[in-house]
Amino acid sequence: MANPSSTMTEIVTTTLRNRTGLLADNVSNNNALLNRLKKKGNIKTVSGGRTIVQELEYAENGTFKRYSGYESLNISPSDVFTAAEFDYKQAAVAVSISGLEMLQNSGKEAVIDLLASRIKNAERTIVNNIASDCYSDGTADGGKQIGGLQLLVDSTPSTGTVGGIDASTTIGTFWRNIAKTGTTATAANIQSLMNEVALQLVRGTDKTDLILAGSNKYNFYLQSLQAIQRITSEDMAGAGFTSLKYFGHGGSADVVLDGGVGGACPTDSMFFLNTDYIFFRPHADRNFSVLGDDRYSTNQDAMVKLIGFAGNMTVSNRRLQGVLTN
Repeated sequence: MANPSSTMTEIVTTTLRNRTGLLADNVSNNNALLNRLKKKGNIKTVSGGRTIVQELEYAENGTFKRYSGYESLNISPSDVFTAAEFDYKQAAVAVSISGLEMLQNSGKEAVIDLLASRIKNAERTIVNNIASDCYSDGTADGGKQIGGLQLLVDSTPSTGTVGGIDASTTIGTFWRNIAKTGTTATAANIQSLMNEVALQLVRGTDKTDLILAGSNKYNFYLQSLQAIQRITSEDMAGAGFTSLKYFGHGGSADVVLDGGVGGACPTDSMFFLNTDYIFFRPHADRNFSVLGDDRYSTNQDAMVKLIGFAGNMTVSNRRLQGVLTN
C-alpha cells in the first residue's frame, strides 16, 4: 500500500515543478524592461563562478594610425576590454502544506486545487518583487537586493561603485551614465528635457530604444502631445504595457509607463535605456526553480517547498544610459 504522505509529497513536487517552469516567462512578461531584454536575447543565464562577470569595452584600440608607404605601423598590444563583476543576489518564496491539510485533501485533484491558490500567490509575490527590484538601487535588506536601474543608471553618476568599478576615479569616467537633474519637469518643457538627454546618448547607430517613466513624467509627456501625435508603441501595447512613442534624436523609442498602481519606477524619473547593453543574469540552477528536496519542519507537521532565484542585473555600457529626474 502506498504511503499517503509519500503520495502527497510527489503531488506537491510535481505540481510545483510543472508550474515554476513558467515563472521566468511570467517575470519577463510582467516587467517592461525584462520584456525588452527577453526579446533581445539579453536574459542570459550564468552557469557558475564566484561573481557574475560582464565583459565590456572601455576604450578604443590605441593602435590606429594614419600612414604612408613603408612607414612602420603600431602593432603594440591594446588593452580595450575589461570586465565588471556583479554579486549574486538571492530570493525565495515558500509554499507550505500541513499534515492535516494533506489528510483533509487526500485525493490528487483536491491537493492540486489546494496548492493552486497558494502557488499562484507565491508566483505573484516573487514576480512582483523581482520586477520591482529591477528599479532598485540594491540597498534593501542590507544590500541583498538586485542592483536595478537606480544603481546602474544613477542620478549621481560621478559617485559610487557599480560592478566593482568606481565611477568617481579618473579611469572610471567611461563608467558614468548621463543624468539630467535639478529641473522641474512640466508638460510645457518635458519634450525639450527629453531631447536634451536623448541627444547625449546617440553614438552612431547606438541610441535609446526604451524610455521607462514614472507616473508624473509619463503624464507630462502625455499632456505635451497633441491628439494626433499620441502614437502608441504597437510592440509594447501588444505586450500589455501602457506606452507611447518618442520621436527624437537618432530615431524613435518606446515610452512605457511603469509607475502606476504597484509600479516601482520612481514617479519623477525617466530612464533612457539602450537595452543592447543591459542584461538580466539569473543562475541556470536558480532561475525561479524549486530548491532542493522536501523540507519538513522539525517541530511541526508540515512540509515546505521553496521557489528560489539567484542572479543580478548587469550593464556593459553605462555611458549610453541616461536618467531624467527632478
